[in-house]
Amino acid sequence: MSSIRADLGRKIHPEPIDHFDRLPDSLILLIFNQIGDVKALGRCCVVSKRFHSLVPQVDNVIVRVDCVISDDDPSATSSSSSATSAASDKLRHPISSLFRFFFSGLFKPLQSLSQLIVPSTRRLPLSEDFDGETEQNTVTHHSPTQVLKNFNEIKLLRIELPSGELGIDDGVLLKWKADFGSTLDNCVILGASSVVQNMNSNFSSSGTCQNIDNVGNNNGVENDNGSIPESFYTNGGLKLRVVWTISSLIAASARHYLLQPIIAEHKTLESLVLTDSDGQGVLSMTKEQLEELRVKPLSASSASKRTLVPALNMRLWYAPHLELPNGLVLKGATLVAIRPSEQPKKEVVGSEGNWVASAFEEPFGTAARMLVKRRTYCLEMNSF
Repeated sequence: MSSIRADLGRKIHPEPIDHFDRLPDSLILLIFNQIGDVKALGRCCVVSKRFHSLVPQVDNVIVRVDCVISDDDPSATSSSSSATSAASDKLRHPISSLFRFFFSGLFKPLQSLSQLIVPSTRRLPLSEDFDGETEQNTVTHHSPTQVLKNFNEIKLLRIELPSGELGIDDGVLLKWKADFGSTLDNCVILGASSVVQNMNSNFSSSGTCQNIDNVGNNNGVENDNGSIPESFYTNGGLKLRVVWTISSLIAASARHYLLQPIIAEHKTLESLVLTDSDGQGVLSMTKEQLEELRVKPLSASSASKRTLVPALNMRLWYAPHLELPNGLVLKGATLVAIRPSEQPKKEVVGSEGNWVASAFEEPFGTAARMLVKRRTYCLEMNSF
């Protein structure tokens, strides 16, 4: 009699169906790949056993580092807010800031340096390397290497530092883009002593420049014939550009050195980008460059934990006053294109010039294309 009542109850009140369970794993993985962010994926991981088994199969991962901590920093165990404020407190002078960031932290291995400040769960041991809920005021540190060890099939990886390494004055522009294999393949640096918006732009409504070289005539700037003015050598302008170049190369080579354990562990990687939230520097590696590093180990600098920078050929372009089509004015605009001396020379204009023009997003890509049309100055630099 009771079995009959149970059968009638099931017919009247059927068990609810979870339609999400009907979705194939491939579709859920597609959603997870669109999410990308490792913390969000960590939260998905603790939702269900099914999600927990699928998250490690994600092939597109983004790791946003909350703060950079030195192992020698006694405040490393403090709250994440105080650590973040300490990391963002950049010194003004490029060289002094360089020493603070690199010798205090960025020359440390990734396992101890770029630590994600994320709560680790104690309720689900299997997910403790992902982000989860935990007891109040309990914070543990996880490096990208530790977090990524749970992913088995990463193809596209993007790591974002909380800020650029180089402290610069407000209003100063400094951006770099570097490609690496086992050593530096190329680097492009764009800088300007100041960036202002010209409300009375001398550009046509179509957005094209009417006369770039004579823009200064209407803005209180001396005539510009494309050459570097004599004052550039006497007022510290050249010295500052040398500091920008060396600092950017050291930052790029230190980032490259720190990526070794991740590249070695994840054989499926096809693209790797290490950038920062300020948009100051971008290091990128393609599938071929990643494989090159696995086959031919990098040469480390004897003085510090970074990749040795080879002897370089550099080409420099300078404009005292460069106005872009959107009215943005770069004063003291400088572009430096760098390649190892042992590599064949590449053109910076025409079909081979994309490695320079495509290094930066707009409007700075336009600035690079405008600068390479000016007079070129060639320089050389020894390995360091």
